Amino acid sequence: QNITCWRKKFLETFFSNVLHGVLDVSSDWRLNDHHFSPLLHSSPHVSQLTLCNMLQGAVELTAEHNQKVLENLAGSLRVLKFQHLLSSDRSIRRSLVLLLHRLIHHGSVSQVSMYSWPVPDTVLLVLILSMSAGFWRLGNAIMYHGSPCGLCREQDKAQSQESAQERADRGGCDERDWSDGENQKGPPRAPELNGCRAGACLNSVLSGPVSQNQACVEASSEVPCKHTTIQGGSSCCASDQLSHQPVLRKTRRRLKSAVGKKRRCLRRSRGPYADPEDLYDFVFTVAREDDSGLLDKSSTTEGERAENWTSSSPRSLCAGHAGCKKRGGSAGIFSLKAAHRFRSVSTLELFSIPLTGDTCRTLSNLLSSWVTLENLVLSYNGLGANIFCILSGLRALSRHPDCQLRVVRLSDMFSHMPCMELVRCILSAFPQLHTLSVSFDLKNQLEGNRPEGNPSCSEAEITESCLEQLEIRFPREPLHTAALLPVLKASKSLQQLSLDSATLPCAPELGLLLKALREHNPNLKKLSFHDVNLAEHQKEVLLLLQDPVLQEITFSFCRLFESSTAEFLSEIINTVKKNSSLKSLKLPGNRLGNHRLVALADIFSEDSSSSLCQLDVSSNCIKPDGLLEFTKRLEGHIQQRGGRIQFTHLRLFQNWLDQDAETAQEALRRLKAVCSVVNDSWDSSQAFADYISVM
Repeated sequence: QNITCWRKKFLETFFSNVLHGVLDVSSDWRLNDHHFSPLLHSSPHVSQLTLCNMLQGAVELTAEHNQKVLENLAGSLRVLKFQHLLSSDRSIRRSLVLLLHRLIHHGSVSQVSMYSWPVPDTVLLVLILSMSAGFWRLGNAIMYHGSPCGLCREQDKAQSQESAQERADRGGCDERDWSDGENQKGPPRAPELNGCRAGACLNSVLSGPVSQNQACVEASSEVPCKHTTIQGGSSCCASDQLSHQPVLRKTRRRLKSAVGKKRRCLRRSRGPYADPEDLYDFVFTVAREDDSGLLDKSSTTEGERAENWTSSSPRSLCAGHAGCKKRGGSAGIFSLKAAHRFRSVSTLELFSIPLTGDTCRTLSNLLSSWVTLENLVLSYNGLGANIFCILSGLRALSRHPDCQLRVVRLSDMFSHMPCMELVRCILSAFPQLHTLSVSFDLKNQLEGNRPEGNPSCSEAEITESCLEQLEIRFPREPLHTAALLPVLKASKSLQQLSLDSATLPCAPELGLLLKALREHNPNLKKLSFHDVNLAEHQKEVLLLLQDPVLQEITFSFCRLFESSTAEFLSEIINTVKKNSSLKSLKLPGNRLGNHRLVALADIFSEDSSSSLCQLDVSSNCIKPDGLLEFTKRLEGHIQQRGGRIQFTHLRLFQNWLDQDAETAQEALRRLKAVCSVVNDSWDSSQAFADYISVM
């Protein structure tokens, strides 16, 4: 992971472990203090949160004593994830409604991701999807411990004043009077069906009773809320602004500690991560404190420990309030036709969650007016023929002038329409897309049996697009350049192209593709082939390596050397040596072996003009003695060049380095003095046994 701030990473992990019970606060005398709230202390640092199983975390965060914690999360949290969810009862759904309303509708969450839900609870799934899209049932206020949501009240008040002013300005009123956002001129209607009609069963679920769970409102007279944009904007309450700072306000007089010392007031003006009593500082300066005897348990009494904790640990006041009791109520899902629109997220990701026909129709309805959606990822959802329903919603969305969709990634086990047809269908509707990824493992034998009213997209006209990255994984389909050509012609800005698991129907096909790329995609920087048999296309491989524009080329499991001669390897090396634009060459899974790896070191010889920085030789049957010989030859070339070399990264995953650990360690030690080496502790014998077992 690319960790930019370890303090934030530590406190975010600490928050998650406390919330989910991984870290038992009561078992640590330093943390088990009624004056200190671990969740409150670390919440301003949390930008990503995962809720699992029975959503216990949602119940805890919406409890009355964690009111301030939720306020902090509303300002800091950007990514909300759900993983391995189970069915929930109404009380848990009530807590989830409160959480989503505060973090999405009046918070800063911009991404909702759901993972691994083999048998999804339809009510719970639709609830999360709908609230992520910004919907809540019109006329049913969210209740926090007996009071309506203060942010909604302020928002409604601001809207009423704005509407009154508009009526006064034009001497009348019309439909626009109930606009729900400053930057939105018309009311965001609940989405229409767009060719997909939800079944009666789902309608009965959607029109069920609304959550009436209640929780106290944090809104106080001294921190007024300000109205901001609802669609695509974020709440900017004064309390939210304060929550961005990792500080804890002193709201009541602190009781004297056991040793009579007063806690020092934390100063907000010092900025983020500056407080000397921060938990991170406390944990990672323990060694220094141990040296001074502060935490030496053998020489301190309980009273001294309390004193030491008072002076050297983070403190915060609990945010709990006495008062309102929870009222009873029921939780259910609302009807989209009777819904109010709030702020929505910009990224939706669904991984390994089966979507039924009814759920797909609901998702299609939501997508049809989800104008703030920028990134959509649907992965292994068992869509089947329901892909046409999703496409219907996307086409409706594309007709909105404010549509912001820029990234679409669709992957599944079976394809229900040809990959190139799906690509053309999406790209013709969304020429503004920057990234499009379509991936299928297997071809559906029923492909082509499309529902009525869903015409073929194979002839869809594609206007000039903004596409920069295109990834296609074919389910063993033939790669016909003629089908790909309209996409390439329309994508003048294309910078990355990845073709996976395609078959080449005839020998000239790859040459036609390379010609089309040279003619229509002058800005192409990265080209990747994975699991495409290039054993008989040596001429085209060399042409690619000569390209003066490409900066990264990947031939992954392409059987490059299956039927090649030694001359082919020499030609590859000489070609790369002359290419000063190529920065990264990835050759995983091509059976290089020891002798070919050693030869590749000549790319960096004294007479080379190569600018190659990264080399990937993973899964290439490389043994420790071959790696050591490669290292020695590379060291010789570096010495000849006076130490001037641009080579910085070598990837060695899944090679046979475990066959001689001592030699492998010596080779790796010497290599790491030259470049950054990334490898793993792969068990080659077990991998071979697994290979034999599935033959």
